[in-house]
Amino acid sequence: MNYPTFFDEVEKISLQDPLSNFLGAFEDGKVDITYLDCVKLAGHSCPTVAGAYLMTLRGLKELYADSLPQRGYIKVEMRDAEADGVTGVICNVISFIVGAGGAGGFKGLNGNLSRNNLLSYGADITREVKLTRIDTGASVELDYDPSSIHPSPQMQPLMGKMMQGTASSEEKIAFGKLWQERVEKILLGEDSINKLIQIS
Repeated sequence: MNYPTFFDEVEKISLQDPLSNFLGAFEDGKVDITYLDCVKLAGHSCPTVAGAYLMTLRGLKELYADSLPQRGYIKVEMRDAEADGVTGVICNVISFIVGAGGAGGFKGLNGNLSRNNLLSYGADITREVKLTRIDTGASVELDYDPSSIHPSPQMQPLMGKMMQGTASSEEKIAFGKLWQERVEKILLGEDSINKLIQIS
């Protein structure tokens, strides 16, 4: 499987997963989630998926400091409705990383280790996303704005050709490279996690 090499340069998110530990999936329940994992989940790499990853990374750093985040013990709240814009895409990535399920999520074993009812939409929050630790009640709210990372001026005409089905093979390759170049700048730019993510 070939993919842009910068995927592997993005900081991984390490967590401790009590459910995986209980069922023997990962030794000591320790699991690493990478940007590549999230690209596989979403089916694509774009500024939205990158932003969801960065928001989660920064939010977990704030909530857990030097300890491992507890996967399956973090509630995810989205300010907007699931069908609004890219809200559903963002929530899918975040909930995958932190192990938060909706009404149809894993219901646990004798009431323990459940992951259902941990995500919601249309929440009464100030920012785009709210992450809350179930054990302590500590929470953070986050926004993401990639507008300072401008796309190449060649992107728009190439996008037009792609959408119209008139792009040549060379133009299709060029479009993909330019698209991922912007994603790379978002993920690996100097201090991107602080410049593009607002937290409170």
